[in-house]
Amino acid sequence: MKMKVYLTTGASVLALAAVAAVGTGASAHQIYYPYRPGAVHTAPTAELRHIGAYEKPYVAPKKSKTGTWADLSGALPFANGPWNPKQMTDGTILVLDYCTASGQWYKLTPDKKGQYSDGTWSKIATMPSGYSPLFFASQVLPDTGNFIVNGGEYNAPTGSCDGDWTNKGALYNYTANTWSTVTAPSGWASIGDAESIVLPDGSYMLADCCDEANAIATISGTTVTWTTTGTGKADDDDEEGWTNLPEAQGGDVFDVDTWKLNATGDNYELYNPTKGTWTSQGYTPDILTETSTRELGPAPLTPAYGSEGTIVQFSANTTKGVNDIYDVASNKFTSGPVMTDNGTVYDVADGPAATEPNGKILVDASPGTFDYPSHFWEWTINKKGKISIAMTSDNKTSSSTSSFEGNLMVIPTGQIIWDNSQTTPNEVALYTPVGKAKKAWLPVVSSVSATLKAGSTGNAISGTNFNGFDMGGSYGDDAQESTNWPLVRITNTKSGDVCFGRSYDFSTMGVWTTGTTSAEFDLPKKGCDTGASTLQVIVNGIASAGTSVTISK
Repeated sequence: MKMKVYLTTGASVLALAAVAAVGTGASAHQIYYPYRPGAVHTAPTAELRHIGAYEKPYVAPKKSKTGTWADLSGALPFANGPWNPKQMTDGTILVLDYCTASGQWYKLTPDKKGQYSDGTWSKIATMPSGYSPLFFASQVLPDTGNFIVNGGEYNAPTGSCDGDWTNKGALYNYTANTWSTVTAPSGWASIGDAESIVLPDGSYMLADCCDEANAIATISGTTVTWTTTGTGKADDDDEEGWTNLPEAQGGDVFDVDTWKLNATGDNYELYNPTKGTWTSQGYTPDILTETSTRELGPAPLTPAYGSEGTIVQFSANTTKGVNDIYDVASNKFTSGPVMTDNGTVYDVADGPAATEPNGKILVDASPGTFDYPSHFWEWTINKKGKISIAMTSDNKTSSSTSSFEGNLMVIPTGQIIWDNSQTTPNEVALYTPVGKAKKAWLPVVSSVSATLKAGSTGNAISGTNFNGFDMGGSYGDDAQESTNWPLVRITNTKSGDVCFGRSYDFSTMGVWTTGTTSAEFDLPKKGCDTGASTLQVIVNGIASAGTSVTISK
């Protein structure tokens, strides 16, 4: 751990917590900022800074053809606030109640029509004692559908968040509803606000927030062992984010550096999963890192343009705000648009983005590092590569929320779920985009049994486009919201009621794959209506055409 890179004279663990009291609604509470290790907040008691005039939530004109927001119905269960939604492979969504002493997650189950707006919240088991993180690495595991969490910039072992960049970890067994402790890779004193990714072969790869170290997990039951990887990394992993590239690119991992910059741009690198090595590719045309905090924005991939897609690397640069565009096939960057509102530059110094089923990118941006209000923009890339951006309507609380407080994740309905974590009152809202996926992006089911039994396990299914053309949601080092794997949804012909299988054992986790891929799924003993039904595979909110099946007792 190279703390000499980060430590500021006189820094202490208490100072590193970087919390501030802020009133953003019904009551004041502490705000926990996503800082690099060793950074000291210059004014620990200051409120979040509001930029510009106080205005009502923005309403987009109808001619903009952007989507609409709607809150989930009913009361939210969170004591502190919702953070890091995770789409599980049975259609449910797990959301953390951040900095609770017990490390409490809640499960959102869709209603019988498969809608999340009227879904039901329930508690799951609490995390191992002493582990309740905020800003951490996490992924759904493709072989089992279980869920792993590592690190945390903050940890709340007694209900008070401390900025300790913990190396703790935990593995959640979904079917058993139990957590087990995960030991850090050998020699890792910290994991902290680390990035993670699932490689095409299904391996879980993790970064150390505070060094160049990377490791790949081997998981057997509750035992997790680690193998070192990632030689040749050009800089420390801190504040960076990873994006899967298409199969044609060998399933490489894309990364823009926050610690290796020249006079005009950021170095960017590719990780080769076969060789286990990083190789620098050059520099972005613009400086994207906010150099005082070393923050950077998300890097979502979209299939909307280019033979192998396009990545928008969102900028955290509070002065220029230029967002750079990466053409995957040519391995080349160009400068892109700047997001502005009333002449103010909006950036994404930590914040979420998501690729909509229609190929547009939705992003949450703020007018300066950790400032507010935040607004949402939709980025559209047409078939000729021309980019247009449009500010969408606000939801209820984005005007009092900074972008770093939110997450964006694609859900099976094709909507995007957003949360505001540390804003009071809490909000969980759904964004419904306009438009639909291109036919070529749809999953296609080529093989599945025509008769499926309720409670059956190990049902085989295969087809094409089962892992989509992008990762779905994107944030970076503090959260990961990938959904690039197949969900199985079944709709009863007579009742119209919906149930989900629980899918796992995905033959690949690569994006933009060719050829037939496969998975298995289990059906619940209760909840699937018997009789004639329609089965669909959904990936990144995009549903296949229906396949006729019969559900038996």
